[in-house]
Amino acid sequence: MSRIDRAGRVIAASPATVYGALLDRKSLEAWLPPEGMRGRVERWDPRPGGGFRMVLTYLDPTDSPGKTSAATDVVDVGFADLVPTERVVQRVVFEADDPSYAGTMTMTWHLAAAGDGTEVTVTATDVPPGIDRGDHEAGIASSLANLASYVEAAG
Repeated sequence: MSRIDRAGRVIAASPATVYGALLDRKSLEAWLPPEGMRGRVERWDPRPGGGFRMVLTYLDPTDSPGKTSAATDVVDVGFADLVPTERVVQRVVFEADDPSYAGTMTMTWHLAAAGDGTEVTVTATDVPPGIDRGDHEAGIASSLANLASYVEAAG
């Protein structure tokens, strides 16, 4: 059975605003890197069948060695499904020599109207065994907190 990691949060912004932040290059660079990291998008093609390549750099790699190099995680992300204001499905591949990070992880960002905001639920399936579950769920929660701050400040 494949491993599934999850995190969710209600964000005080419309589903359209949240969806827009999921598919905007500059927005992703600002909010997607979890606490302790910064990100840079190297390739960007926001359409089904397209995707992006992101370099995530640890601000202090001492306690968190990277998967690609001592200080970085590089991910190639393909957009498998895009349903405006409802869902973004990504296929994520880590660039790493360590086979415990091999394979394709699927990340589904589900958006649902919740009062004046949006409930965002992230489900990661087929998570590579080299990724610690607690660290991964904390990282997703951190990205969601960043996303909330980003879109709520813009609103």
